[in-house]
Amino acid sequence: MLNTKERMAMLPSDVPRDAVIVTRNLQREYDMGGEIVRALGGVDLTIRKNEFVAVMGPSGSGKSTLMNLIGCLDSPTAGEYWLNGHRVSELGDDELARIRNKEIGFVFQTFNLLPRATSLHNVELPLVYAGMGARERREQASDALARVGLKDRMNHRPNELSGGQRQRVAIARALVNQPSILLADEPTGNLDSATGEEIMALFEALHVNGQTIVLVTHEHDIAEHARRQVHLKDGKVERDFETTGRP
Repeated sequence: MLNTKERMAMLPSDVPRDAVIVTRNLQREYDMGGEIVRALGGVDLTIRKNEFVAVMGPSGSGKSTLMNLIGCLDSPTAGEYWLNGHRVSELGDDELARIRNKEIGFVFQTFNLLPRATSLHNVELPLVYAGMGARERREQASDALARVGLKDRMNHRPNELSGGQRQRVAIARALVNQPSILLADEPTGNLDSATGEEIMALFEALHVNGQTIVLVTHEHDIAEHARRQVHLKDGKVERDFETTGRP
């Protein structure tokens, strides 16, 4: 099996060696009752290690489709996609699942926590699936909760936590496998504005400490926290520009 350096050497020659995500002419079509709908019409995108990127666009722009492809939750109809040197556009479902669990940490709008499990057990889950031993699991999950400021909430269940604390648990769970990218889909959508700002401050801190983050949002004030914005329209990249982020 190739190591990361060997995989990166196999990328196209014009791609930066620190690229984590590379798409070339990425397309996705759906057959809707005999009518072909092109959700993604050829996207070229390169995201480098430790970038903080916001993907924006109106409803129907293709941002959810792009997120599903980047997150290895779906496969493209055409085009190529490399994730941390893996050419995932050619992989089958089992390999996709393995790469997804190893390389990507997901944060969703709805938290997706197990209601009867403690914060620690919720964060441990990806490590259970990875076959890690109980002691090492607890240590790694505890460290992840400490990173998001919840060291004193490890034994609390979701109904004993605020919305912001629940999302922090979800972020800890996404980080526990030390993924190549953190993929966040409308992570502040279920939070009030003040709590949303707290969560975005946490994302900024993670970015400063080296985490690569791709954030899907329709809110401009949330996107402003990122250092780069990619705007989609009608399944294609309309604008792609760097920003200074929030001061």
